[in-house]
Amino acid sequence: MTFADSQPQLQSSHDIAESWRKVVARRRMYTGLGLLVLFIGFVGSVRFADESNAGHFFDRLPHLFDFLSWLVPKDWSDVWRALFDIASPNDKGGQEFNFDRGRVYIWGDFYIPEYFELMIITFNVALVSTIIGFIFAVPLSFMAARNLTPSNPLRIAVKRFMEFLRAFPEIVIAGLFSAILSIGPIAAIIAISLHCIGALGKLFYEVIENVDMRSDEGMRSVGASWLERVRFAALPQVLPNFMSYALLRLEINVRASTIIGAVGGGGIGEELKLSISRGFGAKTLALVLLLFVTIFAVDQFSAWLRRRLVGENAFLLKH
Repeated sequence: MTFADSQPQLQSSHDIAESWRKVVARRRMYTGLGLLVLFIGFVGSVRFADESNAGHFFDRLPHLFDFLSWLVPKDWSDVWRALFDIASPNDKGGQEFNFDRGRVYIWGDFYIPEYFELMIITFNVALVSTIIGFIFAVPLSFMAARNLTPSNPLRIAVKRFMEFLRAFPEIVIAGLFSAILSIGPIAAIIAISLHCIGALGKLFYEVIENVDMRSDEGMRSVGASWLERVRFAALPQVLPNFMSYALLRLEINVRASTIIGAVGGGGIGEELKLSISRGFGAKTLALVLLLFVTIFAVDQFSAWLRRRLVGENAFLLKH
């Protein structure tokens, strides 16, 4: 038997192409069947939900945009009047156009518009919650990192603890503490802070587990303690990412504090809920505009601060 006879017979290019077409056709068939099953399940669940809904979703579908039409103000100038608490000529004594009655006077005739004060409260709730979450998430994340904490029981306990904190939505935690502490910003701060600790802790320890360990090895070789290794070897590497995630979390917390405010957490959320439920178009649009501007400002500040932390060169393309 020759050497050539002992080698497996190579397939021709035509056979390889045919085999590839069969594999692709089989995968496409499986994908199509999977999508069909998902579609059938989706249609069945929607029909079940529609039959269980007292209002029957599909029967009310043609009226989907009726709600938006209620919020269109008759006078668009009322949006700016509502935002800055300027008296409206449309005010007939009701609550829809009583813009100037919400002024918060500081000194003499100087006042802060009502919605600006509510937005400040909402932002303060988000800011305090983010700071608290950051302070507690940093040490917990180092204890949960595999490359810095050799103790398995400690790492597992810390990870499970952070998972427990972020397992419940903020609004659920806020409802619990509102029943204990009464409604207000304090319950909102506690709820958002607890969830923030769990969320930031997970992001932080994943960053820590990807750091360059050569500096840590150098610190250990000279007899540095665990705290010294964390402070001088790991923390300088991860701090820019920590700040980036914390600023991102601040944006999320502004939205979360708005939602919690709608259920008694104080701030702009409660006023937004009332305006929407009563169909006050000018007030609702003013609140949405102020909320959008605030989120945009926080995002721009986050981008500026991150550039200051990591340096402008990090955002330049390198050839």
